[in-house]
Amino acid sequence: MFKYSFQWRPVLQALPEMLWGAVVTMQIALIAMAIGIVVGVAIALGRRSANGIVRSLSTGWVEIARNTPALLQIYMVYFGLGTLGVRVDSFYALLAGIAFNNAGYLAETFRGGFAGVPETQFRASRSLGMSAFQTMGYIILPQMFRLVFHAMTNQMVWSILMTSLGVVVGLTTDLTGVVQQLNVRTFRTFEYFLVAACLYFLIAKVVTVAARILAWRLFRY
Repeated sequence: MFKYSFQWRPVLQALPEMLWGAVVTMQIALIAMAIGIVVGVAIALGRRSANGIVRSLSTGWVEIARNTPALLQIYMVYFGLGTLGVRVDSFYALLAGIAFNNAGYLAETFRGGFAGVPETQFRASRSLGMSAFQTMGYIILPQMFRLVFHAMTNQMVWSILMTSLGVVVGLTTDLTGVVQQLNVRTFRTFEYFLVAACLYFLIAKVVTVAARILAWRLFRY
């Protein structure tokens, strides 16, 4: 017979602490996404490079990031480097692992986006006297980002959810880490993790809606 007695008062009292954990979660996800975008663009261009070494290294990054678990990638930064005498804080280990994973997935997304930009755009801008750098910055990249914007939104949501893996490397300041610490002290597992799930859901929905509004403002023409 079901005899569990729900107690919501401790959860409500701990809500400010959980909300601060949600802020840390967003910080990690945003920084990891920013790094992933920059590195992902570089990898996508590397995969299109005529240089075999650059192309192979770029392909290797993508294959490792996409075909190994994100948890394993975080472990390699935190525990792997630790065995080599390089101590990495759990915050930065999680950040590096998510950024590495983001870069791999985004690189493939960007590669498809670059393929969707007509080659005539590049030739036309060059015929107007623009340098290769100007062409990429002013002509190619804006069109590419417009094509892949919604896929980038999905990756951002995935980054937010991946931050929960930080608990396995001892991170206690993000949302999952805070909830785990509260659970250890009170053993109100169901209540705390249910509220945490609702917070993750709300964060993901806010990001999705904000992205739709931003896309409407940027790409309505």
